[in-house]
Amino acid sequence: MDTTALRPALDHLSPAVAASLRSMPKTELHLHLDGSLLVETALDLARSRHIEAPRTIEAMRLALIAPERCGSQAELLRAFDLPIALLQDADALARAAADLVRVKAHDGVRYLEIRWGPLLHVRGGLPLEEGIAAVVEGGMAEAERRQSTVRFICTALRNHDPTDNVGLAEAASRFVDRGLVAFDLAGPEEAFPDPLLHVAAFDAARAGGLRITIHAGEWGGADQLRRSLALAPERIAHGTGAVADRRLIDELIDRRIALDICPTSNVQAGIVSSVADHPLATLHRAGLAVTLSTDDLTVSDLTLSEEYARALREIGLTLAELWAIDRRSLDVAFAGEADLAPLRVAFDDWAAERPGFA
Repeated sequence: MDTTALRPALDHLSPAVAASLRSMPKTELHLHLDGSLLVETALDLARSRHIEAPRTIEAMRLALIAPERCGSQAELLRAFDLPIALLQDADALARAAADLVRVKAHDGVRYLEIRWGPLLHVRGGLPLEEGIAAVVEGGMAEAERRQSTVRFICTALRNHDPTDNVGLAEAASRFVDRGLVAFDLAGPEEAFPDPLLHVAAFDAARAGGLRITIHAGEWGGADQLRRSLALAPERIAHGTGAVADRRLIDELIDRRIALDICPTSNVQAGIVSSVADHPLATLHRAGLAVTLSTDDLTVSDLTLSEEYARALREIGLTLAELWAIDRRSLDVAFAGEADLAPLRVAFDDWAAERPGFA
């Protein structure tokens, strides 16, 4: 992925607006490590680990980037098979985390939460806690170099054994003072729709001091979102199906549950037909707390600045609405107040100098 060139969506904006989006201090709360493996890094890992995979930049790009529209969430998830195969040792995981922090800092992301499924990276014998440490330490070291703030979310998989996910939650809790702040559930939603199968894992995560989020609504619409509420999450990843149920929207508002929305990825998963048809603006204008993220840097072939540009150009958000979403993201982030307070000041200082944002 060329991370330095202007992205196409920015080219369709005025130079002044495009420059503002690139310089805007941004928050990204919904981002998967395995879906964000840099093409160049993937190529090097495949060669050095002797893994069967494409051996040219262009072929690797084609292998890692998902189609613009898949038939289902399950089809989209197959795009993660290769990066997961390449990330089966501590050095690879640390490098991927550092790469991602660096690229996001280059795009103006000042606060970042990276999520990943540690149990997906033990197939080659890597001890679970060693893998967790590699991601956290690799990302935190790079964040210090880039003067950005990064936190981590441990993701359990719906299709994994519930007992294994309890062990995962307990292991993740041992990193709560090292930058790992929350526990998540993701994976094939249609095949494994009941999140309560993993209630013991969420109980263990809470007991260990982790905050709670959950993927919901990539299949099943509003009904699936309601199932997720039984786990009392603070944030829901995706959740666009709430737009069809005003009572659900009101409940989410009352319970102060935010939706971490990724429009381009939602199109890829077949949740919405196009970015222009995405309900992000409707949900925001209904008073619901929404955040805006890419989901996956590489699988979606997308920078956050480009996702912001699409929200303006295709979804129809105003600059003020986009800024309100970005700024509010700091209020639902999982870092501690000592880390978030100075970021709020820096964000507010940036907006105060730019008419149309504040």
